[in-house]
Amino acid sequence: MRAAVDTPSPTPKLTLAPAAAPVGRREQTKAANRAAILAAAREVFSELGYGAASVRDIIRRTDLAAGTFYNYFPDKESIFRELLDVSGSAARPRVQAARAAATNLEEFVRGGYGAYFAFMAEDRVILDLLRRNAGTIQTLADVPSFGAGVADLEHDIGAAVAAGTMPPVDAAYMAAAMAGVAFEVAGRMIERDPVDVEGATEFATALFLGGIAGLAEPA
Repeated sequence: MRAAVDTPSPTPKLTLAPAAAPVGRREQTKAANRAAILAAAREVFSELGYGAASVRDIIRRTDLAAGTFYNYFPDKESIFRELLDVSGSAARPRVQAARAAATNLEEFVRGGYGAYFAFMAEDRVILDLLRRNAGTIQTLADVPSFGAGVADLEHDIGAAVAAGTMPPVDAAYMAAAMAGVAFEVAGRMIERDPVDVEGATEFATALFLGGIAGLAEPA
């Protein structure tokens, strides 16, 4: 008589995360409405400019009722800020990735500026929005992604200094200077037709490669 052999219990499957709760129709509708309003606002601000545009102009580009806008945004400034924040948030990982891939100072500076200027130029609607509303944008330095982008840059400069990719410099001052040049040069770049991404990148790179050596702090 053969001895009974214990059959091992099946190994339980590893659950990495709980299943996402299904999104209800109400939430889907709200998300779709918000996306439609943002898309319409992009077009209106790029065509009319911030000063001439109205909430009514934005709603007319959608299939939504006139009062629906105010369920999502209190005024046109709030949606304009949201558009800038979304654009800035999309640019940040691309610029950070370009700087992270650098193995020397020139790659760090050129990569960051090149990624930023290319991003600014690739979306025609956003490009027209930036061109038409440059003065208004300059007054909105408190857009969250703008500040976060400068903080990213300061962190990356500190990391580059620690890794020896960049000479010792004041990371806070350098981040402020590089971000300021990026914003101002981008404003001039987008005024040109065709948009001069390569020229803007070369100018900003040469400017900082020449200046960093003179500003480097003693080790």
